[in-house]
Amino acid sequence: MSIKKVDNKIDFISEEHRVLDFWKKNQIFEKRREQNLGNEKWSFIDGPITANNPMGVHHAWGRSLKDIYNRYKSMQGFELRYQNGFDCQGLWVEIEVEKELGFKSKKDVEDFGIEKFVNLCKDRVRKYSKIQTEQSKRLGYWMDWENSYYTMSDENNYTIWSFLKKLSNEGKIYKGTDVVPWSGRSGTSYSQMEIIEGRKLVAHTSVFVRFPLKNRDNEYLLVWTTTPWTLSSNVVAAVNVNLEYVKIKTSDGSLYYFAQENLEFKRLEKQFQDKKQWLDGIPKLKTIAQIFKERGGYEECGTIKGSEMVGWEYNAPYDEFDAQNELGGYPIVNEDLKNKGINASNNHKVIDPGKDSIGGDIVVAGEGTGIVHMAPGCGDVDHKIGKKLGLLNIAPLDDESKFLSKFGWLSGKVATSKETTKEIIKDLKERDFLIYAEEYPHVYPHCWRSGDELVFRLVDEWYINMDWRGKIKAVVDEINWIPKWGNEREHEWLDNMGDWMISKKRFWGLALPIWTFEDGTFHVVGSKIELKKLCVEGWEDFEGNSPHRPWIDKIKIKHPESGLIGERIKDVGNPWLDAGIVPFSTLKYNTDKEYWSQWFPGDFVTECFPGQFRNWFYSLLAMSAELEGKAPFKTLLGHALVKDETGRDMHKSWGNAIWFDDAAEKMGVDVMRWMYSIQNVEQNLLFGYSIADDVRKKVITLWNVYSFYATYASVDGFTPEKNPLDFKSLTILDRWIISKTHQLLETAESSLKDYRVDLFMKSFELYLEELSNWYIRRNRRRFWKSEDDQDKNNAYATLYHILSLSIKSVAPVLPFISEYIYQNLIRNSEDSAPESVHLCDYPQPNNELIDIQLINSVDSLKKCVELGRSARSQSNIKIRQPLEKVFYALENNTVAEFFEKNKNIIIDELNVKSIERITEKDDLIKYAIKPNLRTLGKKYGRGLTEIKELLNKNNPSKLVLLLQSDGEIILKGGEYVLHKEDVFIDTEATSGFAAASDSGITVGLQIELTEDLILEGIVRDIVRKVQSMRKNAGYAVQDRIKVSWDFDGEILKAVTKFKDYFCTETLTKDISSSLSDEDYSEKYEVDKKTYLLKVKKAQGEF
Repeated sequence: MSIKKVDNKIDFISEEHRVLDFWKKNQIFEKRREQNLGNEKWSFIDGPITANNPMGVHHAWGRSLKDIYNRYKSMQGFELRYQNGFDCQGLWVEIEVEKELGFKSKKDVEDFGIEKFVNLCKDRVRKYSKIQTEQSKRLGYWMDWENSYYTMSDENNYTIWSFLKKLSNEGKIYKGTDVVPWSGRSGTSYSQMEIIEGRKLVAHTSVFVRFPLKNRDNEYLLVWTTTPWTLSSNVVAAVNVNLEYVKIKTSDGSLYYFAQENLEFKRLEKQFQDKKQWLDGIPKLKTIAQIFKERGGYEECGTIKGSEMVGWEYNAPYDEFDAQNELGGYPIVNEDLKNKGINASNNHKVIDPGKDSIGGDIVVAGEGTGIVHMAPGCGDVDHKIGKKLGLLNIAPLDDESKFLSKFGWLSGKVATSKETTKEIIKDLKERDFLIYAEEYPHVYPHCWRSGDELVFRLVDEWYINMDWRGKIKAVVDEINWIPKWGNEREHEWLDNMGDWMISKKRFWGLALPIWTFEDGTFHVVGSKIELKKLCVEGWEDFEGNSPHRPWIDKIKIKHPESGLIGERIKDVGNPWLDAGIVPFSTLKYNTDKEYWSQWFPGDFVTECFPGQFRNWFYSLLAMSAELEGKAPFKTLLGHALVKDETGRDMHKSWGNAIWFDDAAEKMGVDVMRWMYSIQNVEQNLLFGYSIADDVRKKVITLWNVYSFYATYASVDGFTPEKNPLDFKSLTILDRWIISKTHQLLETAESSLKDYRVDLFMKSFELYLEELSNWYIRRNRRRFWKSEDDQDKNNAYATLYHILSLSIKSVAPVLPFISEYIYQNLIRNSEDSAPESVHLCDYPQPNNELIDIQLINSVDSLKKCVELGRSARSQSNIKIRQPLEKVFYALENNTVAEFFEKNKNIIIDELNVKSIERITEKDDLIKYAIKPNLRTLGKKYGRGLTEIKELLNKNNPSKLVLLLQSDGEIILKGGEYVLHKEDVFIDTEATSGFAAASDSGITVGLQIELTEDLILEGIVRDIVRKVQSMRKNAGYAVQDRIKVSWDFDGEILKAVTKFKDYFCTETLTKDISSSLSDEDYSEKYEVDKKTYLLKVKKAQGEF
């Protein structure tokens, strides 16, 4: 068994498919599970993916992170459950089924038949769960795909029943009437959790309307609203008792009252100027002063305190509607107010609404008029104030957001329709209520699934009383939040949330186990067993079906105490109940407590952060706090969003969405996983094909390193088992790269333990660059040479050692290329190697092989080379042009001694003939240091003048050295502390030199050129040209060649003088005047003259 030579060109995507076939054929996943069976457990709880559409690239980020940490823990030997989850129930599935059926409303579903509709929802979930399963396998996501959980399962639903039963026994379930966000398209309400997801920037036609004051001839309140349809249901107008209200008189003698501050207030000025939160085509908003000036002008007639306006009575625009005159409100009647003869039209008053729950004023100056029109049946804040002040409610809309019958000419019209708005504005204008109408941009809630505009509607819903939120807050602090601010964000949500609305007036979802009775009571059923015990009718129809509508609706039960017969409410549950219960339902909480206790709490969960504080994280925490009084998981990793390459959201309609399948087959999964893994989870990930191209280059670098080793090892027949590492005879760079490798393993161990794969991958990228561009590039001649001596074997043994460790270390992140490389690199080299890289133990660092002093010394040497190249670049001297000498200055004698011992590396890297240390860096470079007025002005203000004087008095070279070594300059005993961003440093090389300085090292290149140096530079250019031709001709790196050219003059003189160098660098065996049967040829232009170069592969041994 020996390693095989590989092509340096590879089709990564084809190889990924071969690896998938290898895993499946050889049951590698099953063998890993069996290998770890009975070991210490590590419990990952999967947040279910919505089984409603194919995966996008945004899904793949979270799933990659899940797989990375699962694979890492598996390679550490932990036993895992590997259970994937599918989120099945809810409006998101219903909407898609409705689209397929061409339905436009909830009534269409009822006409079609609930049973048929629900079965279609189930079918859709089954269809897309299969599609997502195959896509996840393509991602390399290892899960027990035959044991995925589904939130529509009986186990999941009945476990939620038990949770609700416990809350009911504690008196926490109730039916409440409230104004909630409502979708007319879907015919259901939305919880606090959900509306934030669907907030959109839109423009509504807002109106300034006048309310005539009673008993005040020709006097009006000026009110403003962005929802003109709510004027139909106005009850009161609110003012701020502490504000000053201006009284203006217009040209027709009318008097208007509104907040004095609002008269000249420039509305949404910043948004308009910045064009943020603004829409194209919307003009700048006018001030109220401008509006009245355009209506003929006005004069100010004094001011009045808001407190003096409280109690004023007025007429509203739609007092003629029957609803305005219904006693006690409409359609929900307040019997107490009805008995007192109170309706809306005879009780319009100016009120003081007071303050909100955190002490802020309800009514403020600024936007609007400082007088708020309030309709307690149409707004959530209005409703709260109405309840506090005992106001009646007028709720104008039905479940399709259409006006009810007692709203005159508006009856049957859709409130959110633009046509309805136009008709309302026309009516207001004709009846002299309208002052001004405009398009007003603002963020407004929409359905996060169907996209339709929501209204606020007064409805009956079922709630969980969340007065026990303290229990949840306690478990929040038990969790390791990544990022740490997640803890604060979750507390913020818990502090401000309301009661949990758990009902939806829909069809496909958790059937809330609540049965109501004619005496107004209700009973929550906690299990299927209890349901059967209480059932008096419908069991035959239900038995054999899932606990969903319509089958569950047929069951009637007898109240266990009153004996009354009741029916189930027709509502389904909030879908976050479905996902929040999974640490219990999927772990057999109600059926196998011993199994549950082995895997609970989970060690790890990860999902996208935005929204989940109030959705999945919240439901997980709430349900676990209630059921067990502790956190359901130990660590939570939240990640941000996936955006397109420009930072925009991805939308199918915008044409910038990328589906998973497309990305996987165009850029490759390992490239995708590299992109996902190196991203800081706190920041949005920009995803696109051009970014992927940059990442692919890194994957190619990894492949090229392996290909380099495999090619030469196969030619030379090297085997690591016969040629183990001889640590006593390793070169400096051998020991350095081994130290770097084990240092990388240290980073991997600490980073992956802390769920920071991004830190590991950033280190891996730097390591790969050093491995490729330093170790291999500097040592390639050791592999090229024909004799098989100890030095060559050490080079092979070193490269094998570090490759085998680095491939295993990156296997959880890049499972495909690591497997492909492993099969040839290790399985063809070690008889006892495991069958797959994913059956290996995760590599551990050997601290004895980490030489920090050596790492620092080599890093300093590399910095010296970097500075030398920078100096060349500044002087426009290309690296192929040899120079006579490099000088360097540094104070660290240990590093200087290392430089001296390894000066040949510096000489070779900088293409110079000799190197010399000098004591004074001022002999090479001069500095001028100036203050950054922008940063220092903010920090020290008037101290700037003194800082300038102190900088001028000090030696600039010493200040620069302090900045390079300590990162700061301390002036005047610490009164002023300057960092790198606080100063500008100008450098100038001394005459005859190109110089650069950083990190305590100063490098200067002697730039005078002799004739021999010029000739050698010419040859090096030709070497580069021939090396490029070798690549274009498709030669292997070890192939020897023949060359011919038609050079003359200086070029011929150069190649003649440096023939040996040319042949060594290009692996040339023979140079002739012409080749008639060449493999490849190219033209070479120098100083406007063109030459012809030909190459041919040489035959025979190397």
